[in-house]
Order: sequence, then structure tokens, then C-alpha cells
Amino acid sequence: MLEVSHSGFYEWRSRPTSPAALRREWLTGVITEIHARSRGTYGAPRVHAELRLGMGIMVSRKTVAKLMRTAGLAGIPRWQTRKNPKIEVRSEDLVNRNFLRTQPNLLWVCDITEHPTREGKLYCCAVLDAFSRKIVGWSIDNSQNTTLVVNALEMAISNRNPNPGTVFHSDHGVQFTSWTFTNRVKAAGLMPSLGTVGDGYDNAMMESFWSKMQTELLDRRKWKTRTELANEIFQYLGIFHNRQRRHSKLGYLTPVEYERLHELQQPA
Repeated sequence: MLEVSHSGFYEWRSRPTSPAALRREWLTGVITEIHARSRGTYGAPRVHAELRLGMGIMVSRKTVAKLMRTAGLAGIPRWQTRKNPKIEVRSEDLVNRNFLRTQPNLLWVCDITEHPTREGKLYCCAVLDAFSRKIVGWSIDNSQNTTLVVNALEMAISNRNPNPGTVFHSDHGVQFTSWTFTNRVKAAGLMPSLGTVGDGYDNAMMESFWSKMQTELLDRRKWKTRTELANEIFQYLGIFHNRQRRHSKLGYLTPVEYERLHELQQPA
């Protein structure tokens, strides 16, 4: 049926596995482990970055993509919808959609997200440094009140000890416009900045972060209790996002690696 000789067939059966095939098999095992460590979120670009930058393994991105397809591995797609927001110009916006910064602690962005559990909703407020995309402060609670955002701010101040002049950018939520929160921001030497009302693009960097967390964590399962979800959010923010997840905008470094590299490049 195969139209080959008997001797050729038996020689093929007894032939040892080629070095190239052994390498592909080994690479598939390493890729599978990386994919599992990423909570099943990494696609070929980030797996390739982890192999090259994290493990020093030289392999092309096309080979990684091919091996992942063969193994049935894939990243989580992010579905995005565009909105046409109603724009209301306000003078308090100190960012004007320009989130690019060349130093840490020049711009912090902040927002609140919520997610349901069987016990009810859980709320999370996070503070992100625009330079490295590192989450520098967060707070998790059963209600979205002023205490939620003040606690996240206090954690960021304690972790970073910023110099006066850091811009703190948020939306016009009642928590961020409250006297208690605004007074604490100014007392810490920060400069409060509020985006345009009804315009999600004015806090686009924070919205992008929430979108990734929604896809990579929140929407992947049903959550029974608030405590269960709070523990997973804590792990995602403090460990996975800051120390393990490779970010395309950072040259596929993690936020912690990006800041460490920046420190090493500074003149003595």
C-alpha cells in the first residue's frame, strides 16, 4: 500500500529519532509549561519572548506559533468594541490622552472595576504607573466608596514614595472628586487630574489594563465567593501582572524587569 520496500520500511521503523525532531518535542514541552504558567493567556509572541528573554532559548516566532498550533495551544483573544463617547471638555485634564512617560512616578492612572460573584459584586481600585505599567497600589472591597480609592492611593504612596509633582489621573467618579480623596492627593504632593466626562479614551491606559484582566482572569470562570475572587485578583495584580506577564509595549519585559533595567541605565 505504501509502495516502499520491506527493507526500507523496517529500516525506517528502527531508525532513531532525529535531533531536529527531538528538539521540537523538547520545545513543545517547554512551550506547554510556559503557556500553563501564564494561566493559559499567552499567545505565540509572549511565549516567544519568554523563551528568548526569560530562558535564553533561541527559536523563531514562526516555529513557536507552529508548535503551539500542533499542540492545540493558543492565547486568549481580546474582543474590543469601539464607542462614540459624548465629549465634555474640562480644564482639569493634565494628561490629554498622552500617557507616554520616560521616568517612573511622573504619571499614575487610577480607576475602579467591578465583577460579580454568587455573594454579590466585588470592587477593585488600582493605581498604575504609566512608565512601566506596574500596578503600584490597589484596594479590594465589597463597596465602591471613598475608602476604596483612598486605600489604593495610600498603598501606592507607601510603595513608591513619589516626589512632589506626580500627576494622579482618574475619571470624574464621585470617589475621585470627594473632598477626602482630593485632600489626600494634594497632601501627598500629587497633582490631581480628571479626564473628560463620558470619555473612556481619556483614561485609556487604565481601561486597557482592565480589559486584559477581564479577559485573562475575571471572565474565565464563575466565582462563588468574594474572598475567592479577591485572592485571585491579589495574585494577578501583585505577582502575575507585575512580575511574570510580558508586556508588548515594554519590549516583552515585565514591569519589574523594565524598571530594574531603567535603574541600571541611570548614570551613577
